[in-house]
Amino acid sequence: MKSDRGKNMSDLVVKSNRLNTAIQNLSLVEIRLIQIAIIDSRETQTGLTADSPLVISAKRYAECFNVEIDTAYDVLLAAESTLFERRFSFVNKRDNQVKTRWVSQVEYIRGDGAIEIILTPAVVKEITRINGIENFFTKYMLGQTAVLNSVYSVRLYELVTQWRQATKTHLFDIETFRGQLGLGVSDYQRMSDFKRRVLDSAVKEINEKTDLQISYVQEKKKSRIIGFKFKVLEKESSKNTLKASNTKGCNTADMFTIDGLNDKQLGRIVRNPAFMADYNHLVSPTSPAGQSQNGWEFEMINRLKKDASQFSKRPIKDYLEY
Repeated sequence: MKSDRGKNMSDLVVKSNRLNTAIQNLSLVEIRLIQIAIIDSRETQTGLTADSPLVISAKRYAECFNVEIDTAYDVLLAAESTLFERRFSFVNKRDNQVKTRWVSQVEYIRGDGAIEIILTPAVVKEITRINGIENFFTKYMLGQTAVLNSVYSVRLYELVTQWRQATKTHLFDIETFRGQLGLGVSDYQRMSDFKRRVLDSAVKEINEKTDLQISYVQEKKKSRIIGFKFKVLEKESSKNTLKASNTKGCNTADMFTIDGLNDKQLGRIVRNPAFMADYNHLVSPTSPAGQSQNGWEFEMINRLKKDASQFSKRPIKDYLEY
């Protein structure tokens, strides 16, 4: 079974930077399941509370990641015994480290070839309270990481993609960075092994298969490497592809029209997580739009009415379909 779903760039993964940069130890399959859970919880409006189950079928997994259906059955069955045990940690607003799980419950539904999970309150909070204002967040299309075969490549892509507008990252402290990539304390302890088996191979795969071109420099203190900084560029071919896909089959002017939309519909559009992810960069954190949800809605609705053409990432009316 082959499908193009995982490559059609139609599924948006959005989560807070706090969740994205968490120290974790998920396998590649488990990361993929969490990605689908994030997408489906938003798209289906289920799984958005800490007591609502979310079902992920083998067919869904196979379509997203272009694998055979039998392979999908096998990985879901294996995930039943491992996903519940996976933990992650992050730093909260009080600057304290919080340790939690990804899921509070997991069940493999044998007759249906599906896995049912319930996300923990910590995860639910970080994927549902994305308002583009009070929380910074990371967004990317599932198709970009679906083609990656290494868990380290996926995690590195997630970590650097939030810096694509800045084009340069901050310093990734080596010990924190290792944990963010999912490495244990005893994994690839020698720097030469870490760079060869983890970092360099991940950079190579990202550069070959995704919309990003990245490179890094290492920072030293005396003779010891203390971390890495990355340069993050978006490939021109990816920009052109996105531009073409956005305009394909429609008049360019029609992409930006808000004719026929009332204020209630415009409110739905500007509250859409995908819209917020696309246009959060337009506002300053210190402006009214950066201080409250009402401020965001007021400014964005007015901007749409004044000049909708500045919102050019996708047709405006598409946000009503999310």
